[in-house]
Amino acid sequence: MPGWLSILLVVLLVGLNGFFVAAEFAMVRLRESRLATMAESGSKRAGFARSMVNNLDAYLSACQLGITLASLGLGWIGEPAVASFLRPMFHGFGWNNEAAIHGTSVAIGFVIITMLHIVIGELAPKSMAIRKTEAVALTAAAPMVLFYKTMYPFIWALNGMANALLRLLRIEPATELESAHTEEEIRILVKESNKNGLIDNTEMALVDNIFEFADTTAREVMIPRTEMICLYKNLPREENLEIAYDGMRTRYPVCEQDKDHIIGFVHIKDLMRYPDADYDRLIRPIIAVPESIRISELMKLMQRSRTQIAMLVDEYGGTAGLVTLEDIMEEIVGEIQDEFDEEERPELEQAGEFSYSIDGMMLIQDVNDQFGFELDYDDYDTIGGWLYAHIDALPPRKGQSVDYEGSTFIVDETEQKRISRVRILKPLPEEEQFPEPRNEEDEPEMPEEEDDTVVALSAKRAEAGA
Repeated sequence: MPGWLSILLVVLLVGLNGFFVAAEFAMVRLRESRLATMAESGSKRAGFARSMVNNLDAYLSACQLGITLASLGLGWIGEPAVASFLRPMFHGFGWNNEAAIHGTSVAIGFVIITMLHIVIGELAPKSMAIRKTEAVALTAAAPMVLFYKTMYPFIWALNGMANALLRLLRIEPATELESAHTEEEIRILVKESNKNGLIDNTEMALVDNIFEFADTTAREVMIPRTEMICLYKNLPREENLEIAYDGMRTRYPVCEQDKDHIIGFVHIKDLMRYPDADYDRLIRPIIAVPESIRISELMKLMQRSRTQIAMLVDEYGGTAGLVTLEDIMEEIVGEIQDEFDEEERPELEQAGEFSYSIDGMMLIQDVNDQFGFELDYDDYDTIGGWLYAHIDALPPRKGQSVDYEGSTFIVDETEQKRISRVRILKPLPEEEQFPEPRNEEDEPEMPEEEDDTVVALSAKRAEAGA
């Protein structure tokens, strides 16, 4: 084969290898939704690219076949072609040892072909496909479809043999589509993107909150029964209006006797618009759901019912608490402060290097995540409830404490009989608990320990002298 033809084939094979590598990476990173929009607008290239994405396993196999064929061809033709160009150069330098010339030419040819293969045939196309995914995919789509249809019998046969071998080894063949990311992997990817500046802190927090949203129950976000502000049907209208004005809420549950007998809710605008109207005409129906319902399901139920408030019922049929649509939305977007909300104290405050003050309503699960504890939250929802159950005497008083896992939980503030604020004292690091012993030579000489009687006599003499 003429030397110039060999070099031309080398260039062609390196280019083909790069083409298949770029097509492979572009297919994996391509978004089908974007292609669908372009295909609907009449783009033929987008239609080809969409067919690749919809048959990803088959086209990835085609890419692998193309890469393998190009690499084998490059190894077969490339090294001899480069070596044939190097031999005349060595003869020109006066080398006459054919064995040495052949070995050196082959070695140099191997290095050159390997560098071309890696740089031009692998790394550069991969980077280009990652940076210009859409452009590369659209450019490669039509040739890839043609190559796939031409080589389909070989691709089918090779895939069949590979799957048969795996089944002999009792391994179920997997597809590239089965390698989807788990929730934890997506969280890691989002954090890495945040570190690299591709996603800001707000976007990262939203992604975390959305994953937590599906697992959160209404009991975890509810307004507890003890904090519910209710109106009572048997109270005079003036007293109910005073409760409503002081509470500064938009909607109020209405009780017939107590909070276990909620018959509906009233809107503040109805109370103000019709101050003399019959109460029964102002009361709107309220939905009642178990406290264990997930907030994702509750939100759909509230959307269907066109209501923004729901009553939670415990296992005994009593009222456990109340959930509003705002409480649910805050689990995604964070705290929402309206014009009537007072400035709230942070849920967690650092009071010292190893001291923290936390809201008694903070969920135990959040406390565990924040501090690395393993507090049991099967029987208690909040850290205040957990501490309430573990202190020695009731009602709780400021200063009562419980030791757990080396940390101390202290009642910091109380409201009526509820623990509203908890202080956590974390253990000191070991090096601070047990400082390095000093060298005895550096220690100042201390007087020998005196007997208690001597100390007492010395103190009396000092007092007499004064």
